[in-house]
Amino acid sequence: MSYVTPADFAKKMIDAGEAKVFMSTKDTLIRAYMAGAILALAAAFAVTVTVNTGNPLIGALLFPVGFCMLYLLGFDLLTGVFTLVPLALIDKRRGVTLRGMMRNWGLVFAGNFAGAFTVAIFMAIIVTFGWSEAPNAVGEKIGHIGEGRTVGYAAHGAAGMLTLFVRAVMCNWMVSTGVVAAMMSTSVSGKIMAMWMPILIFFYMGFEHSIVNMFLFPAGLLLGGNFTIMDYMIWNEIPTVIGNLVGGLTFVGAMIYATHHKTSPERDRALDRDAAPAPVAVPAE
Repeated sequence: MSYVTPADFAKKMIDAGEAKVFMSTKDTLIRAYMAGAILALAAAFAVTVTVNTGNPLIGALLFPVGFCMLYLLGFDLLTGVFTLVPLALIDKRRGVTLRGMMRNWGLVFAGNFAGAFTVAIFMAIIVTFGWSEAPNAVGEKIGHIGEGRTVGYAAHGAAGMLTLFVRAVMCNWMVSTGVVAAMMSTSVSGKIMAMWMPILIFFYMGFEHSIVNMFLFPAGLLLGGNFTIMDYMIWNEIPTVIGNLVGGLTFVGAMIYATHHKTSPERDRALDRDAAPAPVAVPAE
């Protein structure tokens, strides 16, 4: 694939973050809505594959197709703007402000949720034949996921909250790596290959993705899952959003910015030579 060097894609990351700050409200909402919907469809697809095959690895192997589609179509996930937009602020790009960054995050969150919730309603209709019968096997699985990842965490108290937060951090460490990885290539095939690997890891490992959860948990509630809206918000969505922000910005955006965009000067090689110990003469025998 046509490789782009780290220094070059680091600049592309900052440029992308700046562009998202100044994007119109209409375009930001539409792109966020479509991203949330496509990722939700991919999650529904992966759950269906897992139920039908009995093998979660197959579902995880196929889930990245949704992420690749939404990225190539130029749509935006909250997890991605968490990583890219702050870099434009840190780099002091002209006109980029904290208010502009928060505006972008708020609009993308709203758009992602609306898109994911739309698919949640559609899937609830599909797996219950328009709420005319009990959920099928896929619907039951979605309901159980919602229970295990809300009241399941709550049952462990503070330890459960810590586990949830760390899973959210690890999730966007991988997801944002996928976002950045797509910038490493100028070819479509190269972008897909680079994105597929980290997205596969996050999904199979069961890490917490705020937008995937915007589909799974509302769908679980619509299908009669044994948890409440407050369980969902307190014991999943809010901590997951915070963890996603920390993971993407800290372990991907800030690290790449610090070492590839703000690379420190090389150490003076002459100092190393001067500091090197003199060779020890070996007496002749």
